[in-house]
Parts: sequence; structure tokens; C-alpha cells
Amino acid sequence: MASPVDFYQALGVARNVTPSDLQAAYRKLARAYHPDVNKDPEAESRFKDISEAYDVLSNPETRRKYDAFGADFRRVPDGVDPETWARSNRGESNRPGDPRRSTHQSASQDFDFEDLFGGMFGGRQRSGRGQVLGANQEAEIVLTVEEAYHGGRKSLSFSGPGGPRTFDVNVPAGVTTGKKIRLAGQGAQGAGGGAPGDLFLIVRLAPHSRYRLDGNDITVQLPLTPWEAALGTTVAIDTPGGETKVRVKEGTSSGTRLRLKGRGMPSKRTGPGDLYAEVRIMLPKSLNDDERRLFEELAATSSFTARGTP
Repeated sequence: MASPVDFYQALGVARNVTPSDLQAAYRKLARAYHPDVNKDPEAESRFKDISEAYDVLSNPETRRKYDAFGADFRRVPDGVDPETWARSNRGESNRPGDPRRSTHQSASQDFDFEDLFGGMFGGRQRSGRGQVLGANQEAEIVLTVEEAYHGGRKSLSFSGPGGPRTFDVNVPAGVTTGKKIRLAGQGAQGAGGGAPGDLFLIVRLAPHSRYRLDGNDITVQLPLTPWEAALGTTVAIDTPGGETKVRVKEGTSSGTRLRLKGRGMPSKRTGPGDLYAEVRIMLPKSLNDDERRLFEELAATSSFTARGTP
């Protein structure tokens, strides 16, 4: 089994990184490894690691928990002391004279977590005499950008040990890759009358032909003719939230990013992201006689050069 990804290493930052530097590191890596722009077979996996790391570390509460418990942070109940947790993972019992007190074997092999924490831990938990709670399970849910933007009900088929099951899932608006949706009581069945575990759906956004995501920001290509870029214009563009218009200033160059504030992915925690229209100046593949004449006149009369002062 592969070792858990260290979230700080995934983003290439120190453990005392500031929120602004964390965001800058994430945006740089997300642009480099986004599957829409990086066709390396490993890019998608790397992008998922980067997104998950940023999702955890950008939230102060989950970052504190990750700093305290490392890769185990998701299965540690609230209120557990980090040192107590560390002792349990070293195989040390709190009971005097217990032969396990000083062992260094894996807790999953020899340590009785229920001794120390009263059966609070995920996986298979005891809920009463003879009852064992069902284990939590995970499955992937693939969404389009539009589905993630709007949220709402989505039907999902999931094949598990008990056979195929179908759920109507309430997708929160603005979910991004790496986010988790919890379906309470839809995990593995318990034993002896114990309650079932939960099912966690891990979100993955499918690559899109028009939209590129960077956190909650969305980038869309904006093709322009040379005269639109030179003279300025107002252009209608499609966004996940519907059609909107963007104003192009006179003399806009290819590669310019026009920002539409608050038109990116919605987020209750941080507020909506922005939408960026990235200008691409397009030329006709062939010119008719009138077009060629006009371009030749422009070339003869214009003093502009794209390569600096002659």
C-alpha cells in the first residue's frame, strides 16, 4: 500500500506557511498539473493530491487537526488528545502492568483502541453489548463543471460488497475536486444489530472542453478577431452560471486575462471565485481579396511593431 501523501510536501511548502503563500503555491501547481493542460498520465493523480492538500490546509480547523494527527486526522474523533493518540499508535496501553504498554508494534495489529477510547474510532466500532458498528466506505462521484456549479440532486449508482445500490445525492453548489459528500448510514452494515457506517463520496470534476478550474476560479478562452482586439468591443461569453458579457478594451493583446469578479465557483466558506476570460486573437486561415488589400494598407500605414522599436 502506498504511503499517505504529506499535504505540505504535495504543495511544496513549509509547515508554517502563511495562508497567502499556501494559496500561491496551490495556484502555481494547479495550473501546471491540471489535466486539461498537462497530458502526462500522472498529471491527473498529482492534481488530485494537490487539490486535496489545499482543501485540508486552507481550512484552519482541518489544518490544526492534520498538524496534530497527520494522515489519521479524518478518523480521529473530536476532543482526542494528540499525545494519547500518539501513544495508541505506538502500542502503549494506559493500564499498569499491561504487557502491551511498552511495545512498538502497529496499533492496528496489537492495540485495543476500545480500551483507551471506549469504541469511538471509525472502521468497525462497538455500540453496545454484542453490537459492532458498520465500517465507513468511500466511493468516487464524477461531476461536470456545470453540475458542480449549480449543485442539486443527482442519482448515483454504487457497487459495493452487498451489490449495486442507487442513491439520490444532494450535491452542494460549488463542490470541487477532492471534496467529500457524506451519506449518513449508507456505509457497511453493522453486526449484532449495530448501526451501519457512513458512505463518503469523493468528488472529481471531469475535464471540460471550455472551462479550466483553479480552486474556485474559472478560466474560459475568449477568441477575438484582430479588429475586435484593436478597436475594443463587448462580447457575450458562456459561463457555468449562464451567458454574460465582457468588455474588451481598445488595444487588448492575446493572453490578456479579463476578470469577472464573483462569477467563478460558489463557496459558502470563502465566497465565490472569479471568472477569467483569457484572450486569444484569431486570424482567418485564408484572406479574400478585400481582406488582403485592407491588411496590406494597414501594414503600409501603421508604425506599430510587435517586436519593439526597430
